[in-house]
Amino acid sequence: MNFAPTYPSLAKEKTLDVLRLIRSENVGPVTFFKLLSYFGTIPKALDAIPEMSLKGGRAKPIVIPSESKAKEEMERADDLGAQMVVYGSEDYPTLLHTIHDAPPLLTMLGSTTTWRRDSCVGIVGARNASANGCRFANLLAQGLGKHDICVVSGLARGIDASAHIGALNSGTVGVIAGGIDTVYPPENKDLYAKMAEVGAIITENALGHAPQPRNFPARNRIISGMSHGVVVVEASLKSGSLITARVAAEQNRDVFAVPGSPLDPRCNGTNQLLREGAILTENADDVISHLRSGRSDLFAENDIQSFNPPPRVTPSEKELEKARVAVREKLGASPVLVDELIVQCLLTANAVLTVLLEMELAGTIQRHPGNRVSLSL
Repeated sequence: MNFAPTYPSLAKEKTLDVLRLIRSENVGPVTFFKLLSYFGTIPKALDAIPEMSLKGGRAKPIVIPSESKAKEEMERADDLGAQMVVYGSEDYPTLLHTIHDAPPLLTMLGSTTTWRRDSCVGIVGARNASANGCRFANLLAQGLGKHDICVVSGLARGIDASAHIGALNSGTVGVIAGGIDTVYPPENKDLYAKMAEVGAIITENALGHAPQPRNFPARNRIISGMSHGVVVVEASLKSGSLITARVAAEQNRDVFAVPGSPLDPRCNGTNQLLREGAILTENADDVISHLRSGRSDLFAENDIQSFNPPPRVTPSEKELEKARVAVREKLGASPVLVDELIVQCLLTANAVLTVLLEMELAGTIQRHPGNRVSLSL
């Protein structure tokens, strides 16, 4: 596996600037780093994006949080005992640096030493899990913890909660889909508080943010992204856990699955994963032996360099006007590879990429896995 960092470090940037840019309207993780690469500094990006959004087809400039509003969020986090960790800092989860949509900033409760182990393993599964499924997740987490492996999950009902409980004494991280001050589901309130004391809870979302359906797939890519492998314990064929497994495979992580009865719909998804090549898992040793067999480089840390932007070649306004027409003509509801779009537009890559950035800031296009884009629905 290649665990080289995907982007340069933000450790020397002002956390306030990082927070303002990532909390700006229509700016996600990928757009954040594209803007930084394009403009060279975060302050320059903050100055430029309102006008860029108008050129992308937006009627009004996008909303950028003021310095006072960003400071307020930082102060509220501090009052809760939470800290903000930026990409590239020593406290940021090592493996999470390597995914293409890595969060520029995380808010964290607890201790960063929780995930500073030989490795981290994600455990995910059904919310409506069976008693046996919950017991297995608990025992698996205990077994991994005995080998100093940090257990990562999503603090949901069922398998997630059982895995966290099993790993409380050894180290566990909960990745949540809301703000760091939002406990969801409510019945995990006590578990949440305990994990904040002896483990860690992290999120990329703003304080006060209530979990939305779209936040859970985003949350799941962090679970797999900071883990060397992901174990799926009970999952239906249309469950979010299978999405996590798919994302883990795309991130070049190992996917493990626990076999189950074909008569139980909650096991159809895990059995399907096994048919597709997932690693059959019956105990913690199955996970540990696979992760550590002949892979001494697996746990090596990487040096993350400071950001040195390349010389910027600015397309002329005439070229950009031509590109805006061509890109809008070529895009549709079906995702297309950005490289294919550049070829078909018969324009420079810089011009096409600039127009796509404008359109993304305007909210008129969507980005998809595999460097693909489409018009927003």
